[in-house]
Amino acid sequence: MADRPPVSVLLPTTRWTDACTELAAQLEDHDELLIIHDVEDDPVTDRQHTPEGVRLIAAGEPEHCSGKANAIAAGMEAARHDRLVWTDDDFHHPPDWLATLSTDYEAYGPVSEVPYFVGRDPLSIVLEPLYASVGSLGIYRDNRIWGGAVIFERDDIDEAAFLDELRRTVSDDGLLMEYLQVTTVGRTRIVPIGGTIRETVERQVRWTQILRWHFPGAVAGTVLVLLFVLAGATLAPLPAAVLLTVMHLAINEVLGIRRWTAVLAYPAVFVFVGFVVYALARRTFVWGNRRYRWRGKFDVTVLD
Repeated sequence: MADRPPVSVLLPTTRWTDACTELAAQLEDHDELLIIHDVEDDPVTDRQHTPEGVRLIAAGEPEHCSGKANAIAAGMEAARHDRLVWTDDDFHHPPDWLATLSTDYEAYGPVSEVPYFVGRDPLSIVLEPLYASVGSLGIYRDNRIWGGAVIFERDDIDEAAFLDELRRTVSDDGLLMEYLQVTTVGRTRIVPIGGTIRETVERQVRWTQILRWHFPGAVAGTVLVLLFVLAGATLAPLPAAVLLTVMHLAINEVLGIRRWTAVLAYPAVFVFVGFVVYALARRTFVWGNRRYRWRGKFDVTVLD
């Protein structure tokens, strides 16, 4: 887009990934890519040469928030421009990704894309259909924010209040949804997740806790719907299996994704309901290399 305002892209990561290379290649004059890591000896700092427009920002160790929230806060404070893009290092950014987001902002204002989580271990593969229906479809339908692909300007939020609260909580995009209204455009990004069953368990706990503290009504409604579906799946297994499979195939079509895992929708319900109950009962969870205790929206303890 010609003559667009310069953009500061915030990318929290402790290592140089393909996403860093992809985004660095998309920078235009005066744009910047902030690679926000934790400490000076993170692997990303070993890189001998960084492309023009790329800056490494050491956020430091988080004290009362998650490492991700700490990184985003540090990145926003270090960014030179008013137009900000948040993104993650775990999905492919096509060559026109940044330019398209900027064009979208001119048309709609703040904009977010939609993630589609693809499992890499047996448990996350089984749960894929529920990630699509409970997560991705909700983001698409309700204009919610995904922190992996969102663009906005500082004046769109109360930045000082936001940063103060961000340094006292876990979820960056969960909090941003309380400050910012976005338009969710119909672009879905494949995001590989998992790798080990333990990673998937910890992620499920974190995601459930985010809903618990930021959207308690949504948690209650989701649990009630899941219990109703579970009862139907137990009492009429064959019709329920057919209905759930067809429904998730339709959800995938809405999201523009075709995945064979829609056929796992029936067993996924049984697994997912159990995990929601387990996640609500858990008092700590692991994210990255840190363990957190999250007692309230703004009551976070970093345990190790």
